[in-house]
Amino acid sequence: MDYQELINKAEEASKNSYSPYSKFAVGACVLTVDGNIYTGCNFENSSFGLTICAERNAVGSAIAAGDKKIRAIAIYSPNSEYCQPCGACRQVLYEFRSEDGLDIVTVGKYGLKVTTINELLPEGFKL
Repeated sequence: MDYQELINKAEEASKNSYSPYSKFAVGACVLTVDGNIYTGCNFENSSFGLTICAERNAVGSAIAAGDKKIRAIAIYSPNSEYCQPCGACRQVLYEFRSEDGLDIVTVGKYGLKVTTINELLPEGFKL
């Protein structure tokens, strides 16, 4: 699967976002080392601390299916170009990155942008 397909799936997932408070919809699509894909969207709660980001939702779906090594994640928001993961999501992505690393794919008016989790979180915490 190419990265544009991942972005397309993330865009579709963003349409299911439940974001009545922030109005900031986000979708994510995870690609595992086994070639499986999982999507997620953000969902908010009136108790704001219980909000779940799209990235962690997609990673959680992969884990629930038994996939714990992620090769890439695409993140899409109709509200922001090149939507990047928050700090909590960066740490989760770092934890479940593949041996070859993890690419983070975003999109904006100049096309796809690919960064790595090590670029966004150079000294992530892992036991």
